[in-house]
Amino acid sequence: MNPAYLDTGNLQIFVTDGETPAPLPGAGVRITDPENGRVLAESTTDASGQTPFIELPAPPIELSVAEGESGRRPYAVYNVTVSAGGRETLHIGGVEVLPTGRSIQRAALAPARPGGFNVRNLLLAPHGLWGAPSTREPEEEVKPLPAPGGLVVLPDPVIPEFIVVHAGRPDDSSAPNYWVRFKDYIKNVACSEIYSTWKTEAIKANVLAILSFTLNRVYTEWYRGKGYDFTITSSTAFDQSYSHGRTIFEEIGVVVDDLFTTYITREGISQPLFAQYCDGRRTQCSGLSQWGSQALGEQGWDAVSILRKYYGAEIYLKSAEKVEGVPLSYGGQVLSPGSEGEAVRTIQTQLDRISQNYPAIPRIPADGIYGPATQEAVTEFQKIFHLPQTGSVDFAGWYEISNVFVAVTEMA
Repeated sequence: MNPAYLDTGNLQIFVTDGETPAPLPGAGVRITDPENGRVLAESTTDASGQTPFIELPAPPIELSVAEGESGRRPYAVYNVTVSAGGRETLHIGGVEVLPTGRSIQRAALAPARPGGFNVRNLLLAPHGLWGAPSTREPEEEVKPLPAPGGLVVLPDPVIPEFIVVHAGRPDDSSAPNYWVRFKDYIKNVACSEIYSTWKTEAIKANVLAILSFTLNRVYTEWYRGKGYDFTITSSTAFDQSYSHGRTIFEEIGVVVDDLFTTYITREGISQPLFAQYCDGRRTQCSGLSQWGSQALGEQGWDAVSILRKYYGAEIYLKSAEKVEGVPLSYGGQVLSPGSEGEAVRTIQTQLDRISQNYPAIPRIPADGIYGPATQEAVTEFQKIFHLPQTGSVDFAGWYEISNVFVAVTEMA
């Protein structure tokens, strides 16, 4: 193990039945040092398909919170092998662990093929702040909209259920397209672009820039208007860093859950701002500096103040009112013990269905009364899906429950 790894972080492996949301209990997990192959930890997934969070060595936290040219990678990488009876064996390389943080690595195990070669290797790309720098050309912050008679432009931005990500340059027809749920896409990009060790307000500023960049591509039908069959690319020469299957940092995921309908805009425009950004160290641009935003966060700046420094004092935040792919939009009221009504009944119905796939969540009646049983089910859901374990259902909890409910229902 690298002797410079003075701190520790935590890693959980979340194993599912192929690309479905169904958990795979009883899978064996082995974590090894990529430098020498030494086994560092072994575990088995529980009824929710998850290992416990395993503490692992990580580099000093100073490397990931302050801009510098130390030449030392600020996160640790590990190899993970996952296996289960009747399934392929999956080897994942480049799993990232940051100091003091909680990393979550998904592992989708496909059924074994009779007589086939049932070992799959997945090598994750380096983090965007450590790998090759982005080379995006500048674009206008406000895009022309399709001409009348062409593509239909909605009056207001809508949060789509899925983003279709082209894993390459726009003109690379050999690159695959991935259908990714919107929040999962934003989490992937944010965890590819910034570090979870940063100040929360800096993380929020960067997530809002990523959301606005993405929703501008969605709203203006940027690529479909050019004849392509995808929403956005993973090429940082054109768009944002996206690495299919990458490690997700829980601290960043929590911010995305809270903000995923919010974007940056200006007076007089109907579209989300095309919020350009760059790392601010190896590349410079007219938009947000990622390292610069972290420095401002360290100085106590809030997210909106950080954004106004880079995009202008007149920008403001707005929330999309419609979220596609959910049975019912959030009503604006936190549900907690003592709450009653149809919103409570909706949550109870959805959690009871989810518990069929995640039996650690207790079954509950849909009686519309938020009692101790509902609170217990909510808390267990929050634990499994990496939300703050409050026992109450707020904006983030409502939409995460809805998303998982839709996913397990579609699977059935």
